[in-house]
Amino acid sequence: MIRIGPSGNSEAFYASGRKHTYQEGEFLSSLGLNAFEYSFGRGVSMSDETAAKIRAEFAKYDIAISVHAPYYTNFANPDPEMIRKSIGYIMQSLEACKKLGGERVVFHPAACGKAERKDAVAATKNNLVLLAEECEKLDFDFKLCAETMGKNNQIGTVEEVVDFCLIYDKFYPCFDFGHINSYMHGGLKTKDDYRRILDYTIEKLGFDKASVMHVHFSKIQYGDKGEIRHLTFADDKYGPEYAPLAELFDEYKMSPYIVCESSGTMSDDALAMKKMHKNT
Repeated sequence: MIRIGPSGNSEAFYASGRKHTYQEGEFLSSLGLNAFEYSFGRGVSMSDETAAKIRAEFAKYDIAISVHAPYYTNFANPDPEMIRKSIGYIMQSLEACKKLGGERVVFHPAACGKAERKDAVAATKNNLVLLAEECEKLDFDFKLCAETMGKNNQIGTVEEVVDFCLIYDKFYPCFDFGHINSYMHGGLKTKDDYRRILDYTIEKLGFDKASVMHVHFSKIQYGDKGEIRHLTFADDKYGPEYAPLAELFDEYKMSPYIVCESSGTMSDDALAMKKMHKNT
């Protein structure tokens, strides 16, 4: 089963007269969507009462929920105290996700900073081992999804993310195809461009793990240094296009969890994405 939905509350959600995230359950169900991502990008803060209300409403309408951890995690930071903080942000996000009734947490792996890329990647891998050890103490099912990044100085290419996912059985890829396209300066154009990514991931991680990958999708403006800003599906300059990827997910019989991150139009564009599939 492919799940598709927006990241956050869209313009259409507010235009409908709704105001609160717990109302997304009924809203998304009315559109025929079945997934939602809640971002704790600037810190994990939510009362147990609010979490319980969202969980109950989403369960009523069979809307899956995922969580985005704070944006400032950086597992290449040379300061051990900052690594401890990054691990803490992930653990807080996992606990919040559990309260919301979800199982997937997306996180940003790292940034190079002043280090050479190979050294930053090595540090990231070492510190993700520490994260995995901390996660082993948890007593609930979850998937931690390392996200591909869109700027040149960030750690998170397809190959890097796939390699991170070999560290621990609960690490899964979050392929943000807008980020991938930005990092490649427009390199995602054809069905074969997407196919190479899926084939590589299946080869390295196995079909069972690759087939339930987390996906972020939006069109993104990029420049010399990579990602600049998220766009809507109305953009006809930067891309990437979703249709070729939808065809491959159907062809490979994969069941990804797909989150649309368009700027403001994420529920509309998520619905457009759904209509490109044959089996949703």
